[in-house]
Amino acid sequence: MSSPSPHLYEARLEALASELGLDFYPVDFELVPNSFMTEIAVYGLPVRMRHWSFGVRYIHQLVRQQMGNSRIFEVMFPGDPCRAYMVDSNSLAENTLVTAHVLGHADFAKNNRLFAQFMSMAGGKILEQSAARAHRMELALSRHGQEKVEAVLDAALALEPHVDVNAPLYRTPYPLPSEKKYAAPGPFQQRFQNLPGAIAESVTEARPLRAQLPPQPEYDLLWFIAQYGPDLDDWERDIFLAVREEAFYFYPVFACQIMNEGWASYWHARLLREASFLPTDLYVSAIKSHSDVVRPFAAERQLALSVNPYHLGFSLWERIIERHGIAMARQVCKEEDDFGFIRNYLDQELADQLDLFVYESRKDGETRIVNRDIYAIREAILAPRYNYGAPCIAVSQLNDDGSLVLTHDHQRDGRGLMLNQAELVMEYLARVWRRPLTLHTVDFRGLARTVSHKGTR
Repeated sequence: MSSPSPHLYEARLEALASELGLDFYPVDFELVPNSFMTEIAVYGLPVRMRHWSFGVRYIHQLVRQQMGNSRIFEVMFPGDPCRAYMVDSNSLAENTLVTAHVLGHADFAKNNRLFAQFMSMAGGKILEQSAARAHRMELALSRHGQEKVEAVLDAALALEPHVDVNAPLYRTPYPLPSEKKYAAPGPFQQRFQNLPGAIAESVTEARPLRAQLPPQPEYDLLWFIAQYGPDLDDWERDIFLAVREEAFYFYPVFACQIMNEGWASYWHARLLREASFLPTDLYVSAIKSHSDVVRPFAAERQLALSVNPYHLGFSLWERIIERHGIAMARQVCKEEDDFGFIRNYLDQELADQLDLFVYESRKDGETRIVNRDIYAIREAILAPRYNYGAPCIAVSQLNDDGSLVLTHDHQRDGRGLMLNQAELVMEYLARVWRRPLTLHTVDFRGLARTVSHKGTR
C-alpha cells in the first residue's frame, strides 16, 4: 500500500486560506531530496554562481544538521509564482504544516510594502534570473579562467551587503566630472562692476572648477565600483551588478524576518485549526511540529541567548490580533518592516512575558543579564539588522589618478571596525579596483585608524 501523497491537502488548504482572506500569488510546491535542500540553504537559491565560500557554508550546514541543530523543512522564494521546496523525507503531517506555513509567507510577500517595492525593481522571476546569471558566470569562467573570475567574485561577495536599499536598483550614473568656468556676469553683476571702486572680475581668467565624484557619500559600493572601476572589464562589472541585484532581492527577507516568519506561523496554526477536513491524528502531529517551530528555546534548554524569530513574531501577531483585530494586523503587515514592528508593538509587558533580556559575555566566560529595559531589548534585537548587518561605509572621493577614498560612518554605526577583517576586504577590493585605496575608520576603542592598499596595477 503506497503512502499518502504529501500534496494530499494542498488544494484544500489553499482554498481555505483564500476563504479566510489570504491573498497570494500562485505557489508551486516541489518535493526535493535533503541534499538539494541543504544546497538551497547554503547558496540561497537553487541555482547560483559558484564560489568557494558556498562550499565552506555547506560543510558548516552539514555539521549543524548532524548535531541535530538545523533541520530544514522548507524553503520558499517570493515571486509570481512563488516557489516552495519541501524535503521529500518530511512526514505527511510536516508537509501539511509546511504547506500552510508557505501560504502565510506568500500572503505576506504579495501584500507587504517592502516586498512589493523590491519585487517591482528586481522582478518576480528570481529563480530564472539567478539561473541566467549563473550561466553568464560559467561563460566567464570558461573564457577568463577560475583565478580571474574568483578574484572578482571574492571582492563582490565581500561587499555583498554594501548596497543602498534607499536608492533604486537601476540607477543612472552621476554626470561625468567636467570643468566648469564661471558664468558670464548678469545685469546685476555688470552694474556692480561699474560702481566706482569696484574690482572687475575676469571671466576669461577664472580658474576652472572640477566637479567632485561622488557628489555626496555613496553607500552603494557594488554599484559605484561597477560604474566607475577604472580598470574593470565588462564581464567584471557584470559580476558586481549581478551580486548587487541578488542583494536587492534578499533585502526584504532580511528586513522583515521576524514579521514574515511570525505571520506565516500564525497562519499555519490558524489554517490547521480551522481545517476540519484534516484527520485528528494528522492534526495532532502537525500541531506538535508547530510547537517545535515556535518554541523560544532549543531542546531541553530553559533559557535562550538568541531570539527565535518564529516565536517572537508569532507572539507579537497573536497579541496584535487579539487586541486590535485582523484588519489592524493586515495594515501592520502591509506597512511595517521589523524595525517598526518591534518598536511599535513589542512593549515591556510582552517582553517580560517572553522573558527577553540583554546579556553580555565576559572574557572569563561568564554570561550575565545586564538589562531588561524595553528600549535596550528592542535595540539589541534590531542592531544586527541595520544596514543589512554591515558597517556603514561610503565612497567619499574618487581622485583624478583613480585612487579611491572610503569613509566609515562610525557615529551612525555606533561601532568601530575589526581592522584585520577590514584589511582582508581591502585586499579583495584591491584586486578589482587596482588603484590605491584608503579607508578611514576607527577601531573598537574609537581611535582613528586608516587602512590603505597601494593597489595591484
